[in-house]
Amino acid sequence: MDDTLAVTYLSILLALLFGAAFPLFRQIFKTRKAETSLARLQKKLSKDNGTTQEYYELSSLYLDKKIYSQAIATFQKALKAAEQEGEETIAPIYNGLGFAYFAQEQYDLAIRQYKEALKRDPNYITALNNLAHAYERKSLMAQALQTYEQVLELDPKNTTAKRRSESLRKRLVTK
Repeated sequence: MDDTLAVTYLSILLALLFGAAFPLFRQIFKTRKAETSLARLQKKLSKDNGTTQEYYELSSLYLDKKIYSQAIATFQKALKAAEQEGEETIAPIYNGLGFAYFAQEQYDLAIRQYKEALKRDPNYITALNNLAHAYERKSLMAQALQTYEQVLELDPKNTTAKRRSESLRKRLVTK
């Protein structure tokens, strides 16, 4: 009886340890992959000019690491590279640039970048959601609601836009 209790206890303990170790190792590998990509791109782009995609990828890594000033500078290099390459799908670059400004609480600059992304791709739902969120932060509730409703016209199942538009409608009605 004592042996089965000890074996059961150890089995449960091992299962818990393996259950906790899996997410830890997954995060370690994910972080290592990001750091490797960051080092590779920094090294390559410090030596010579890169492609739009390389600058965009590096900018995104900077955003993940919350290094916003470097992300902004690199997104701007991505825009220059896109211009030189004749790249037409640059809305995600403007959206990323807007996100970097938003993270630094520079909402006017963020709004400008989101609008530029929407000029390039009027149906870019992520940029519309981001624009609406920036309007909210600037306390421009009517514009935010209108933008969220525009998102819902394009994507009726968008949960973020549904939730935020309902909240804004309630706030605007009670005023």
